[in-house]
Amino acid sequence: MKSLQIPADFLSTWMPVFTDASGLDFRQGTVSSFQAGANARRNSRQLLCSESHTVEWSMVGRKSRFAVSAAMVMWSCAAYARTQDPSSRPREERVASRRQAEELSSNPIPANDTDAQAAQEQTPNPQWLYGGFLDSAYLLDFNHPANDLFRSRGTAYKVDYPILNMAAAYVRKTSSESSRWGMEFTLQGGQDSRIFGFSATAPNLADSEWLRHLGPTDVSYLAPVGKGLTVQAGIFSSFIGYDSLYAKDNFNYTRPWGADFTPYLMMGVNASYPFTVKLTGTVFLVNGYWHLADANNVPSSGGQIAYKVTDHTTMKETILFGPHQSDTGFEFWRFLSDSIAEWKTDRITTAFEYQVGTEKVATPGDPSALWMSAQLPMHWVFNKNWSATLRPEVYWDRDGRLTGFPQTVKANTTTLEYRVPYRQATAIVRLEHRIDDSRGRAGGFFRGGEVAPGIVGLTPTQNLLILGVIVTFDSHF
Repeated sequence: MKSLQIPADFLSTWMPVFTDASGLDFRQGTVSSFQAGANARRNSRQLLCSESHTVEWSMVGRKSRFAVSAAMVMWSCAAYARTQDPSSRPREERVASRRQAEELSSNPIPANDTDAQAAQEQTPNPQWLYGGFLDSAYLLDFNHPANDLFRSRGTAYKVDYPILNMAAAYVRKTSSESSRWGMEFTLQGGQDSRIFGFSATAPNLADSEWLRHLGPTDVSYLAPVGKGLTVQAGIFSSFIGYDSLYAKDNFNYTRPWGADFTPYLMMGVNASYPFTVKLTGTVFLVNGYWHLADANNVPSSGGQIAYKVTDHTTMKETILFGPHQSDTGFEFWRFLSDSIAEWKTDRITTAFEYQVGTEKVATPGDPSALWMSAQLPMHWVFNKNWSATLRPEVYWDRDGRLTGFPQTVKANTTTLEYRVPYRQATAIVRLEHRIDDSRGRAGGFFRGGEVAPGIVGLTPTQNLLILGVIVTFDSHF
């Protein structure tokens, strides 16, 4: 079997070499500080933990502490107000589908946006919806790494530090037979908006520095074709994956490995059509695997089939294929398959997701890369306020194409959630524990202090205790 050569640009950008006490070389996954422009894209990026960013991170830290405190106060106020208002009624159900509505033909709102869905349900077929949220958290890492980083992650990657991971505001117009045009506009910011849509092996898209502040932002049209053909263009929620970019729309606070290494958002055009009440088909054409990367000028494409087997069971199959390298020859195209089966009742939701991807790398020897992931989230609703989720998962990156080094990661995440709804606002408090174990050449997580100047050691296992506080507001007019 041919060995895989990792591109030099990838290594110099995300994986600085470090040597542990035994003299073995490892690659350190880091977070890049992305800059717009073609020249800046090809320069070596700085580590977030570098000395040049000391002042910047200090400012972020002060802002993050304020954000966490503010979110806590808002939650306390909402809890008190709720006790004073017996007429308020919390929403007990979560929307089962995470990334895309199962029947999107008459409504462009993605099903992962549970709070927007709740706002829509409060009145018969509202035309306009608006709202926003604040998402703050503290991730306590028992390894206490000197660089405060959750290695190789694109969301919730700052540890031992209170942080505003995401804040967003949106406005949406739904489409219907009486008003066929729809739109959505989302502004977002925070720590998670820094790197989730970029690539470690391709340059950044021009103007990506401001594009990263746009969440789902698109226009849609419900065409009078058959049962209704919905066409959507712009930046929209990805058809791949069970989990959303926004923690508020997921069962757990932190995202699984398979989600962080697949697109959360797509930029391009898609068309969905409900063939029957149970079967919906979608095709899409997007600018690439990562919507903020500029690997080449050839778009990627794919499709999805969603089938509602019973009132409780739904199955989806999504494929994505296209080049994600400068060499756009067909033999170097990336192929990804995402399979999801979900069983949902009023109190219990269980899903199984399996992803497999492959790509021949345009380096000497043309080695083939292969990666797989699987997760099994299980969610229980105890009553109108309390719920819990258990999520075992595994991620296998045989050749290090996605994570940067060959490894197998096994993880288990347990989450206890308490919701406090009041009128159009909801406070979500999550206490979460996750354990990750990485095995393989150069695998592992950051630990302790520096083993050499600017170099942090690695350990195979990481335990995190997480407190997440999310405040949402959703309404309509």
